[in-house]
Amino acid sequence: MKVLPYIFILLAGTASAQTESPYKTSFKVDAPAIAVGVGLTALGVSQMKNKTALTAAEASALTKNDVNGFDRGTAGNYSESADNASYIPFYASFAMPVVMLLNKNEGSKAGQIMALYVETMAATGAIYTLTAGNVYRNRPFVYGTEALLSKRTDKDARRAFFAGHTAATASATFFAAKVFQDFNPDSKARPYVWAAAAAVPAVVGYYRMKAGMHFLSDNIVGYAVGAGVGVLVPQLHKKTVKGDFSVVPMMAPGYHAAALTYTF
Repeated sequence: MKVLPYIFILLAGTASAQTESPYKTSFKVDAPAIAVGVGLTALGVSQMKNKTALTAAEASALTKNDVNGFDRGTAGNYSESADNASYIPFYASFAMPVVMLLNKNEGSKAGQIMALYVETMAATGAIYTLTAGNVYRNRPFVYGTEALLSKRTDKDARRAFFAGHTAATASATFFAAKVFQDFNPDSKARPYVWAAAAAVPAVVGYYRMKAGMHFLSDNIVGYAVGAGVGVLVPQLHKKTVKGDFSVVPMMAPGYHAAALTYTF
């Protein structure tokens, strides 16, 4: 991923005059939120482990025609090399919020940003594991014969929905881009940061489909969930801009109006 070193340089080298954090955090609010997210993630993982696997007869009877038309093109895919390749941008994405701390603005609020990062990933983990633990959807490789029958009848083969790798990657990269923008609203690097944030999870999703781990719809949902949480958590912690709203009547013979002003 040649784009990652470049974007890391931009993150580390850009600084502005802003020093005050745009976020408001509270131990009384955020600590319980993180604890709940971690707890629900653990519950979801337990549910995934207790899923019922396909029998050999059930797995052998499945064909691509059993898959909806939208996702059928991915059915039967299986590639261990693509699976391994997906982990490169996947792991690299987790470094983006950390490398971002090399920037002076973000670095001065490292503790706060890391707390928000953990909260973001905990929320994404909870949504993913609870969904994957309760939704039975076969992975694409189940509908082909390239994967061993033992793999097709494993419990893991029944949690295609939704794409967890894509969701986690999108959460990390979109979180990094959102925080960078909020700390550096006038930075010229913002378009590049957002471009990287969008591209990295898309690459992960591509390899996960090629590997036969997820269908296109799984990746679309995973991407949306991850990106949404990555942006929403920081946004919910932004400080409210308080202003004064006033209405001043303006009257003259034959003329009645009002002047609206908002000071911030």
